[in-house]
Amino acid sequence: MSDDNKARFVIGIDLGTTNCVLSFIDLEKEDSPIEIFDVPQIEAPGEIKEYKLLPSFIYLPTQKEKEGGGLVMPWDPFGERVVGKWARLRGAEVPGRLIASAKSWLCHKGVDRTAPILPLDAAEDVQKLSPIVATATFLRHFKAAWNHKWGKETGLQLEDQKVYVTIPASFDAVARDLTVQAASSAGISNITLLEEPQAAFYAWLNRMGDEWKKQVEPGDIILVVDVGGGTSDFSLIQVTDKDNKLSLERLAVGEHLLLGGDNMDLTLTHVLFEELKSKGHKLDQGQFQSLWNNVRLAKEKLLADESLDEVPVVIPGRGSGLVGGTIRTNLSRDLVTQIILDGFFPECEITDMPAERKALGLKEFGLPYCTDTGITRHLAKFLTVQGQALEMDGPVKPTAVLFNGGVFKATVLRQRVMSILSNWAGEGEAPKELQGTDLDLAVSRGAAHFGIVQMGEGIKIKGGTGRSYYIAVESAGLAIPGMPPVIKALCVVPKGLEEGTVVDIPQQEFGLVVGEDVEFQFLGSSQRPADKPGDLISSWQDDEIEPVSSLHTKLEAPGIEPGTIIPVTLQAEVTEVGTLALSLVSKEKGLKFDLEFDVRH
Repeated sequence: MSDDNKARFVIGIDLGTTNCVLSFIDLEKEDSPIEIFDVPQIEAPGEIKEYKLLPSFIYLPTQKEKEGGGLVMPWDPFGERVVGKWARLRGAEVPGRLIASAKSWLCHKGVDRTAPILPLDAAEDVQKLSPIVATATFLRHFKAAWNHKWGKETGLQLEDQKVYVTIPASFDAVARDLTVQAASSAGISNITLLEEPQAAFYAWLNRMGDEWKKQVEPGDIILVVDVGGGTSDFSLIQVTDKDNKLSLERLAVGEHLLLGGDNMDLTLTHVLFEELKSKGHKLDQGQFQSLWNNVRLAKEKLLADESLDEVPVVIPGRGSGLVGGTIRTNLSRDLVTQIILDGFFPECEITDMPAERKALGLKEFGLPYCTDTGITRHLAKFLTVQGQALEMDGPVKPTAVLFNGGVFKATVLRQRVMSILSNWAGEGEAPKELQGTDLDLAVSRGAAHFGIVQMGEGIKIKGGTGRSYYIAVESAGLAIPGMPPVIKALCVVPKGLEEGTVVDIPQQEFGLVVGEDVEFQFLGSSQRPADKPGDLISSWQDDEIEPVSSLHTKLEAPGIEPGTIIPVTLQAEVTEVGTLALSLVSKEKGLKFDLEFDVRH
């Protein structure tokens, strides 16, 4: 983006695990509404249609399919990667060529997110993609589609607009940085990140206009429950009164929970798999993947249309063209409701914490899903932990709830969560539900509205970083045989640090050798809001401060003899984009070395 002031559009992009959406506001129109961009995508070979939702699926076609010419887009004459609706449908039939849940892989600490690893069970001739390239593929599709429609006129290209991209609130500093890198590789070099629960709340503010002030009052604590395709996110937003004006502050965000629609789809798939097995059908791995993909489609149809009682599920036969071997079954609304209610939103007490299960020594390679699927138990833990962090008398008792995520199209699920929260309130007043906007479009709409807020119109949610960040420091002292050195955590970024803020930490000085690689362990916490820059933490609970990544750099200092030790201190900045920048500073030598996140494992 060359000049923000010349941008004609504010653009909000929701990079969802299941669907991506682009909203926009035309700044040249007075009181311009938020509009949804209709995204061209392959409907079927040789057929292109526009939809408001771009399914977050990439299909990698065979050479024969590419040569057929039916997969080309106006901006892509080769059809190397198919994104969207047909990608999802075709991928359900040929799972070895389908990339799904790219966003979940982007935040998976246990893999090299720059390495071509997707799809996991790829066909032999498939050229795999890395999670960061897969994420960039969706952004590149949006950019190409937008520029095909608008970009013929100078200055209207997507990369020249004010672009806001949403991410889960639980994304750590590394995942945020990777999202920015993905956008940059797609040719969108200047974006701003916004947390999805906040985006959903901004969509609610936009929908309500000035009426929002009548819906909440000072002292209210609003719980945003965001259950998406890949993650479950919890956020707390407090309403305060400052100088007789209502203001909003984000109090807390939850831990990263890889638990959402994908888990529900897999559970339903296993139920149907066992039913088919009992009827004598033996499904191979490819057919199971196909069943999983088709169950996902069927579940979403049932949630989107309450008039449907069941949806057919079709699994292709083995090999090619085996129409006679096709297996058919149905997914019923009753089964979906029962499985999701009992398995993912079970009745529980505020004292019921998620069950912890030790991982086996050997584990199949894949995404690190939560072992306890009870979202309500994770919610109980979140409210309990944040009550302690905020020094309350007990767990946080929200006074209002805003739901987000396609799963909450089912009224019964919203009712279940509200019922549980009412029980947890005890003798206190039960929370009220804030009526949201379209659950598929809210996050994108909210991101676009946030762009207007950034221009000085409307109310902004304050809050800064959702976590505190630390550098691991080895204690000085005598070495003891057989005993590892004591590790302390040096706070470099306090929770709540606002964007655009630079923090110097002069208290801790490091002696670094010029010309050598240096590496630090990077830690984070959402449970220690009182820690300040420079605080050195000597002990903590296992899950209170957790590893995030490692940081590294090489000190190349012209004019200084290699091997020389120079004193440096740490400097941290929360950028306007929403990422974290850490540096080593030698004031004595006038040098600054940027630290980089290590995403290769």
